[in-house]
Amino acid sequence: MRDKPLEGKVALVTGSGRGIGRAIALRLAADGATIIAHYAHSKAGVEETVREIEAAGGRAVAYQADISKRAEVIALFENIDRDPGRIDIVVNNSGVSGAGALGDLKDEDVDAIFGINMFGPLYIASEAAKRLPDGGRIINFSSTLGKYPVGGSGLYSAAKRAVESFTESWARELGARNITVNTVIPGATSPGMMDGSPQYRAFFENASPFKRIGHSSEIAAVVAFLASPEASWVSGTSIMANGAANT
Repeated sequence: MRDKPLEGKVALVTGSGRGIGRAIALRLAADGATIIAHYAHSKAGVEETVREIEAAGGRAVAYQADISKRAEVIALFENIDRDPGRIDIVVNNSGVSGAGALGDLKDEDVDAIFGINMFGPLYIASEAAKRLPDGGRIINFSSTLGKYPVGGSGLYSAAKRAVESFTESWARELGARNITVNTVIPGATSPGMMDGSPQYRAFFENASPFKRIGHSSEIAAVVAFLASPEASWVSGTSIMANGAANT
């Protein structure tokens, strides 16, 4: 394998300002890709991501967009068309968590959770499909809560399960162009959403026979494989990266 299997490629990583997104951006940059570092609110975080990439000799540009709004996604891709001028790899990493009792359902929760976790990847992939060259990559993100929903996680779990369905459909639609589409399903991970839920950390640690939660770099390694030439025959699948956890 070449030292930089993604040299000459351009990768969009949504949610690059922290957690798994930052780890993915840094890993793909180390593998040679130019990074389009997207953020919604984490401007300082994404600027740090860009600085780390540039300090290591790579190239990155940062763009802001609320991916739940199609007009902002279109504007994001118009910026990409100007600089860096192409896109080869899309990583739909952005996500927001949320839980609540069914009887307490609020419209704003539906809009936020479905908007970022389900409509966002759809809007991003739609614009990317117009631009990706033959042999491109789309890598979506689900969650083990899509496979093992818990009480109160209905909105989040449903949105993530929808992404897996998108993956299977898009893989068949885009396969004629040798574009692969896959889903990564991480479990509890740090740095990531788990850092904001210390009360649940022990629960998720005990759910895995490894007795720990994952590290964001371990998820980034799975993404790096799917983005690489070695994954040319892997498409339409969902890869669990959760340390064999049962929830």
